[in-house]
Amino acid sequence: MTWLEWFAVAVVALIVVFGALAAFGAWRWSVATSALTDRLEAAHLPLVTARYDAARELAGLPPPVQRFFRAALTDGQTIVAAVSLAHQGSFNLAAEGPDRWIPFTSTQRVATRRPGFVWDARMAMAPGLAVHVHDAYVAGEGLLHPAMLGLVSLATLRGTSPEPGGVAQGEFMRYLAEAAWYPTALLPSQGARWAPVDEHSAQVTLADGTVSATLLFRFDPRTGLIDSVRAEARGRSVGKGVVMTPWEGRWSDHAERDGMRVPMSGEVAWLTPAGRRTYWRGQVTRIDFTSAR
Repeated sequence: MTWLEWFAVAVVALIVVFGALAAFGAWRWSVATSALTDRLEAAHLPLVTARYDAARELAGLPPPVQRFFRAALTDGQTIVAAVSLAHQGSFNLAAEGPDRWIPFTSTQRVATRRPGFVWDARMAMAPGLAVHVHDAYVAGEGLLHPAMLGLVSLATLRGTSPEPGGVAQGEFMRYLAEAAWYPTALLPSQGARWAPVDEHSAQVTLADGTVSATLLFRFDPRTGLIDSVRAEARGRSVGKGVVMTPWEGRWSDHAERDGMRVPMSGEVAWLTPAGRRTYWRGQVTRIDFTSAR
């Protein structure tokens, strides 16, 4: 064989090996995702109530919160027990300097009692080269785990500490912010405690055991639906440390699904001293609800 033929054989062999590694990594990652989801389902607790009673739930709530529930929910509807979602969008890899956006697709399973979620994402670093990511809050434990091809861990953050800045508290904050997708989780009967702020915003606190989160919800003055959520301080990884930084999510493109008005688009950003740093933009491509029985 000539050197050119040898080179062609070597290239083909490398492609085959890389393809086999990618397939094995995807399978291994799928097994890990299933294990996380099984843990989420195993932590299920009975819902306190099965249906939304507007007269009972809205009494005493701040006016913008009452307007939100009237706009987002249907009186008498069943309480959401779980949600399955799929997304597509882009993720900004750059913590500072020029943006480095890459595409992603993801699926997510959410349980509302006991509250938790498993987000399984695939980010395309280059053609054929993917980073798989688990972002989760399961049975009081927060987890963030990206891995190249699903095989080589790039980082692993996990913990159950309820302290501000800890991974559990940060992931539970995400659960609360994303309740725009499962709005019955924001009802007082589901443990949400609302406090007035002004005519278009209110603060909500939710707890899971010793882990709790508080966010400011702003509502669109025209529709009454959620416009944004904000935390004055959430743990942001900077180098080898964690810096408490203001954090905000914005919701848009609301649509009716199973009698509820939920957002189909959103973006998330850190509000750094250097300015707003958007790092996630996505659209919901599928949303399926499991109601209380």
